[in-house]
Amino acid sequence: MPKKPLNWTDKFAAKRAPKRVRLDTDFAGIKTGTMMLVGTPEMFAAYLRKIPAGQTRTIERTRNELARQNDCTATCPVTTAIFLRIVAEAAIEQLAEGKAASEVVPFWRVIDPGSTIAKKLSVDGQWIALQRELETSAS
Repeated sequence: MPKKPLNWTDKFAAKRAPKRVRLDTDFAGIKTGTMMLVGTPEMFAAYLRKIPAGQTRTIERTRNELARQNDCTATCPVTTAIFLRIVAEAAIEQLAEGKAASEVVPFWRVIDPGSTIAKKLSVDGQWIALQRELETSAS
């Protein structure tokens, strides 16, 4: 029997454990010997939920803060992009199912409207900018 393709919410719910890895070689701009965090979608979602409404963070700041919180020097930039997209697309699915923006993970607080990640999402950069504007005007 063929497997049903996973939706983004299923990808988000897949059980993963964060990993701390000491790099044996340079990787994505991170030097050999660095202790690097490979997070999880849940970890990124928890971080996003803690950002106060009306405030934003850069992906770089997000990676740095998560690394420090997990006794690492860096967070993997590749999995960061993948996991932020999973978090965002799962939230977009929940919005399509009728949840309010206040009930989903506020991915727009980290994903910049003009970013590469934003261009891959099933909403456009204008929608992200609108969410940021709505939060700023409400706070």
